[in-house]
Amino acid sequence: MADDDKESKTESPTDKRISDALEKGNVPVSREIPLFASALAVYIFIVFFLPSGLSTFVEALKDVFEQPDAWRLSNANDVVALIMHFFWKAGGLLVPLFVLLIVFGISSSILQNMPRLVLDRIAPKMNRISPIAGFSRIYSVPGLIEFAKAFFKIAIISTIVVLVLWNDYYATLDAMFSDPTTMFARIGDDLNQIMVVIILCTGVLAVADFFWTRHHWYSELRMTKEEVKEEMKQMQGDPIIKARLRSIARDRARRRMITSVPRATLVIANPTHFAVALRYVREEGDAPVVVAKGQDLVALKIRAIAEENNIPVFEDPPLARSMFAQVSVDSVIPPVFYKAVAELIHRVYAANANSRRTN
Repeated sequence: MADDDKESKTESPTDKRISDALEKGNVPVSREIPLFASALAVYIFIVFFLPSGLSTFVEALKDVFEQPDAWRLSNANDVVALIMHFFWKAGGLLVPLFVLLIVFGISSSILQNMPRLVLDRIAPKMNRISPIAGFSRIYSVPGLIEFAKAFFKIAIISTIVVLVLWNDYYATLDAMFSDPTTMFARIGDDLNQIMVVIILCTGVLAVADFFWTRHHWYSELRMTKEEVKEEMKQMQGDPIIKARLRSIARDRARRRMITSVPRATLVIANPTHFAVALRYVREEGDAPVVVAKGQDLVALKIRAIAEENNIPVFEDPPLARSMFAQVSVDSVIPPVFYKAVAELIHRVYAANANSRRTN
């Protein structure tokens, strides 16, 4: 069933899917990069800090073993003092190592992904302690790959250590019976050789694991076609609901437009198909404004309201059709219509003037 589900995930993850995964703390993390960073930190410590720190520590040992009379051990306080002396010397030797490990470890994690607080990742979940879930994780493809990487690391490191110690077997034994400085220097050289090869191996493994984790993470986020459609619906809304909302918006706009018809100065109509209501008041603007327009039933409604309010209706099919197509509601008419509309407005003003003289 799980294989069928993966085979159906043929679509690349959307930006929303990726951002949701990042918000939930589902980020690609390579475990080998921190290991490589730790190995590099150890190597830097061995090359730059170990020689000087080791010489200081060896001098402290020589002071104790060459001048034992200078150290009294008559009571427990003397023993504690001697232990604390070695403790601080060893601490001075190891502090740079701890600092390097912390800095390189944190940097390796930050360079992969910026840290973020995700409470869901630390919330208790039963599947984390479930034996069945743990068994499935161990024997899954990622679990087997983790096992292969661990086996590779153990095999390589063990082989390197054996080869280095085998070649220097007698030299190491001789160093054990020589001056402490020589012995520690010999051990440092062996560690240096071991760490160089370890860094090379972990570096290759880290690069491969870096690309593998991102490929696996991206593959896990792949979506089925149904999931893509569902996400599009969530982002853009259900098409049926959106069509209904558009219809409601058009009805409201139509009602607002119809209520503006009584304010019109004249209506230009194509007997039954188109109607455009214009308002022109010299004090309001230099050009007429379209306050309403409609087609078919809406056009008939505009004409009826205009007749009820004694607004002149002029039948000019070409002009009505052109203005309906080119001018939107609440917009002034283009200059191309100035001459034709001006003649109609002049007729309206002349009719109004005659009506006032008659009255």
